[in-house]
Amino acid sequence: MPERPVVQDSEDCPRTFAFGMIDRFSLMSEVAAIDTLRVANRLLGRTVYRWQLLSIDGGPVRASNGITIESDGRYELAESADIFFVCAGLTPMPEPLSAYHAAIQRISRSGVGLGALSTGTFLLASAGLLDGYRCTVHWENRPAFMEMFPGIDCTAKVYEIDRDRYTTSGGAASVDLMLKIITGDHGLELASAIANQLQHDRIRPADEEQRFGAQTFLHPLPGKLRRAIDIMSSHLEAPLATATIAYRTGLSARQLERLFQRYLQVTPARYYMRLRLERSRDLLLHTNVPVLDVAVATGFTSSSYFSQCYRQAFGQTPSTTRRIAVMAGERVEK
Repeated sequence: MPERPVVQDSEDCPRTFAFGMIDRFSLMSEVAAIDTLRVANRLLGRTVYRWQLLSIDGGPVRASNGITIESDGRYELAESADIFFVCAGLTPMPEPLSAYHAAIQRISRSGVGLGALSTGTFLLASAGLLDGYRCTVHWENRPAFMEMFPGIDCTAKVYEIDRDRYTTSGGAASVDLMLKIITGDHGLELASAIANQLQHDRIRPADEEQRFGAQTFLHPLPGKLRRAIDIMSSHLEAPLATATIAYRTGLSARQLERLFQRYLQVTPARYYMRLRLERSRDLLLHTNVPVLDVAVATGFTSSSYFSQCYRQAFGQTPSTTRRIAVMAGERVEK
């Protein structure tokens, strides 16, 4: 883990960010955030940011990669921080849930800003602390989040800042969120210098969307092809015909076929099926939605056809995926 900064004389009053670790949290998401703050201190030659690593009981916490991290104390220490970030990963709804809710609600009542890295958004939402706020979460967990919290505006953005709520989609997005905060505190020049130090090729804006699953590409795609993919992604429950998608993008069906073959080496129909199956896998892994309902939610009217397509794509049946998720404890429970 990055070293804790030593408080130095400074013209600025250092801001303190507290990170509340949850069992099996994403170490990458946390370290990405902290190291961005560390580099800010180093480049300025003084401490403008401090951080605390906290746990619900003050003891060590095991990350999702098996590494155990010592804490600086209990969550209560965050009541004097500027922002408290929930750091989660494979178990976003930890037990005892009531203890986590009570601790974070106390922190909120003390006037501290609240944030979440990766799946930490689930805990804030379940504690009632995202009502009326925009937020984001990792793309893999977004379907589960929207199923559990339909009244909360959960976007597909890389990160979201809505008043005193700061949420990220996890991983390298923690760097982007911290750079945005640092830009507000100390200017774009410092944020750019930090990005260069971290080999972060650019500072992603808050309105940039995550790339996910079949939508991750090595090269930019033509606008009409991106539009076609967006249309597919928005109609997974009731799939559209290729001709309809082509019409909505201003192309003929043949032109759309050629675009998919040229840039993705696949037909539109096969790509569409891939999107639907990836969404079904996300729902099986991260929600309690029954397998039959998962099939319907991703455009399959026949459970046997769904199972056949799923097995061809992932080498196992939908029921097997669900069983593995239960055994691994990766599902999000209410």
